[in-house]
Amino acid sequence: MNTILANTLRAGAISLALLTAVGCQSTKALDEVRTLAQKAEKDAANAQATANSATTSANSANSAAAAAKTAADNAQSTANQALQAARSAQAGVDATNEKMDRMFKK
Repeated sequence: MNTILANTLRAGAISLALLTAVGCQSTKALDEVRTLAQKAEKDAANAQATANSATTSANSANSAAAAAKTAADNAQSTANQALQAARSAQAGVDATNEKMDRMFKK
């Protein structure tokens, strides 16, 4: 965005210098140059506002991504705890089944 601003201002300055060098014979040409310079300033301000808006959006997206990562990490931790509990329960069931099998064999 800064290069757009610089190029726009440079173009306005070059236009002004050329018209001055040629020796404008009427104020109409000078008014046109002023209008051009004012338009360049407005365009630069609009470009800066757009850049600021894009930065804000990017920061917001970054925050949302960080929150999503935290939620995903929490979900993974909960899933790991559930898996550990299920394995523990399965080990208990296996032990009980083994005891019952031994009891029926006697």
